[in-house]
Amino acid sequence: MLCCMPGVAFVPALLVCWSSAAFIISYVIAVLGGHVEPLVPYISDTGTKPPESGVFGFMINISALLASITMYIRYLLIEKQNESSHFVRSSCNMFTLCIGLMGCTGMGIVATFQELAVPSVHDIGALVAFGSGVVYITLQSIISYKSCPRWNTFFVCHIRMALSVISCIAFIPMIVFASKVSMRKIDWTPGEKDYTYHFMSAICEWTVAFGFIFFFLTFIRDFQRFSLRISTEIHED
Repeated sequence: MLCCMPGVAFVPALLVCWSSAAFIISYVIAVLGGHVEPLVPYISDTGTKPPESGVFGFMINISALLASITMYIRYLLIEKQNESSHFVRSSCNMFTLCIGLMGCTGMGIVATFQELAVPSVHDIGALVAFGSGVVYITLQSIISYKSCPRWNTFFVCHIRMALSVISCIAFIPMIVFASKVSMRKIDWTPGEKDYTYHFMSAICEWTVAFGFIFFFLTFIRDFQRFSLRISTEIHED
């Protein structure tokens, strides 16, 4: 008995929509509740206090799961394409998947351990999520170029690489500026000590996060040409 699932483009599409909603809904609830200032808070700031903390934790955990599924399907897709084209080593494809799954684990840590409750664990999770994410999309961009022109257009590859470069550039000052912030708080207001560092770091953080989202958006076309087949065999005694 053979069950066919034609096209899996809904997976990255759902990931993009769900993750965007997670950031936006948490932000809106946090701002309306007076917990953060509207002007570019950290993403984690919008998921620290209830009720937005519950929404943030739940939705980001689901995003991490969807991202894991998307990355695994991408791995399978490249393996299938590689059977006829041999454009990348299987070990490199597996390594890229492992890096991506590390980032998803970091997302789960960020969602589970709030910024003010367990700051050290939260920060480690955020560093793993953003660092692994940047490496993952960069490796995927390189793999995309290697698969040209048979499996990808150069236009799509250029977009992916541009998003990777922007995310990499934003990731470095995000860490540098965050390390200069001497206070751990979420209700920042202009004019406070270290506010400039906080503001610049937060801008970079949002840039990297939406860089990931737009990158996964480019997977939709590829996933339209890919179907998962689940085969079940019944053996008679």
